[in-house]
Amino acid sequence: MTISIKPTASGSTIEQDGSTILTVDGSGNLSTPNNLTVTGTISGNGSGITGVSAGKVLQVLQAVKSDAFSTTSTSLVDVSGLSVSITPSSTSSKILVHVDLLVSASYFIGHAQLVRNSTLIYRADSAGNRPIDSITFAQNPSNDGIMQRSSIMYLDSPSTTSATTYKVQASTRKDGAGSGVFYINRTTQDRDTTGYDARGVSSITVMEIAG
Repeated sequence: MTISIKPTASGSTIEQDGSTILTVDGSGNLSTPNNLTVTGTISGNGSGITGVSAGKVLQVLQAVKSDAFSTTSTSLVDVSGLSVSITPSSTSSKILVHVDLLVSASYFIGHAQLVRNSTLIYRADSAGNRPIDSITFAQNPSNDGIMQRSSIMYLDSPSTTSATTYKVQASTRKDGAGSGVFYINRTTQDRDTTGYDARGVSSITVMEIAG
């Protein structure tokens, strides 16, 4: 077996027994007509990957919220710590979003909504005055010390290669009845004991899927 390196007008080639096995252009980019096995570590950003077949995961990002949140707002407000920005590598890419929340409500109802930049997404069809948010949570106030896990998963098509932010917004019940409070990662009572009223953790995860 003979290995040789030959200069070209735009870089160089590495040949094995007269056949090109690796090409290096003037910018240092590598290309090969064969399979490439790497035993070390490849560093880089998944947003720069091209030529990957549809359905492959290109990059994964996550934001984890481990502190508590509460709101008395009857309109949607941002939930601090539940926001993540991803830059798709192609306009054909899809973004799989998974939101996982631990929630409670002091007066029966709370709402959470998935947002892309400033656009509300993953919503029900309009139906009169009924709430249509991504998550509507119902809890009997007599359920002492209870939190409920609520999750959604949505495959979005942002059709962009610009940085895109996915986030969670939340509100208490829309009619304001009972002066309700909506909570994330804590119970309504939130008593400081070792036996009950635990604290929780929530997250938002985004995955770029090759289109």
